[in-house]
Amino acid sequence: MIVLGIETSCDETAAAVYDSARGLRSHCLYSQVATHAPFGGVVPELASRDHIRKLIPLVDAALASAGVTPSDLGGVAYTAGPGLVGALLVGATVGVGLALGWGVPAVPVHHMEAHLLAALLEAEQPAFPFVALLVSGGHSMLVEVAGIGRYRILGETLDDAAGEAFDKGAKLLGLPYPGGPELARLAERGRVGQFRFPRPMLKAPGLDFSFSGLKTALALRVRDLQASATLSEGQRADLAADYQQAIVDTLVGKSLRALEATGHRRLVVAGGVGANRILREQLREDLSRIGATVYYPRIEFCTDNGAMIAYTGCQRLVRAPAAYSSVRVEARPRWPLDELTEP
Repeated sequence: MIVLGIETSCDETAAAVYDSARGLRSHCLYSQVATHAPFGGVVPELASRDHIRKLIPLVDAALASAGVTPSDLGGVAYTAGPGLVGALLVGATVGVGLALGWGVPAVPVHHMEAHLLAALLEAEQPAFPFVALLVSGGHSMLVEVAGIGRYRILGETLDDAAGEAFDKGAKLLGLPYPGGPELARLAERGRVGQFRFPRPMLKAPGLDFSFSGLKTALALRVRDLQASATLSEGQRADLAADYQQAIVDTLVGKSLRALEATGHRRLVVAGGVGANRILREQLREDLSRIGATVYYPRIEFCTDNGAMIAYTGCQRLVRAPAAYSSVRVEARPRWPLDELTEP
């Protein structure tokens, strides 16, 4: 089974080809960071227009790089949600249109399920069941993964997601877009322990997250420091280091608690925040002490990409081809993960 995957949920345009026999054969991506940087965040209308311009050339490039033609394909998978509705509609209409034209099934893919399964693209794969820490700009959740479509949400954010906390913290420190990676780079030059920040809900029972209070704590500290003088580069770096450490401590603490609660010894970390170096180092150290193993997709598959969409679409199509016999356009800006069922 060879599947073309299309991703347009936000500000990355991507296409990839996955082969159930040979694995990932190609993946192409166009980032819109330069387009949105002057605005300090993603502008939905501009994102949709860029997807329209870039998607078909990327599909052509992905097919050519994989050495396949449309006649070789068994299906077209596209991100159906969650995400920006205009951006989703671009990928959905293109994906369904290509599937109709080529006479193959169109598979609507849940974006967060694709992130959960992205680590299965790697040579060193986690076996089911495992716990997944899904941390991105819009989502922070812990999920028990028993198999394809067999998910149980253990905990999720009650307000801001971890990636959102990184981005908002970066804006408070005057850093450019995209804020999360910029804050992590600034933190590399800072000293942990110069400022005290809360670890939200870490002492509370359960596995839910909350990062809005942490963001407020940073805002108040920046305001107090700026009341007497302009923030120095050293202060900004120290603030970034301690703020990042508070987020990491919270994510690691909850992950350890989830492993203890489920009895599993495999943790998958997915989503853009999963690329954070400090998070990776702390998880590796803490999990090794309890005999658990952490798995990641490669760095380029932590953020939005077409490879995870192609892989997820292929797995669902192989298991339940009859479910995709009727072709329809699906775009769901809000789509709870627990609505998914086993194929």
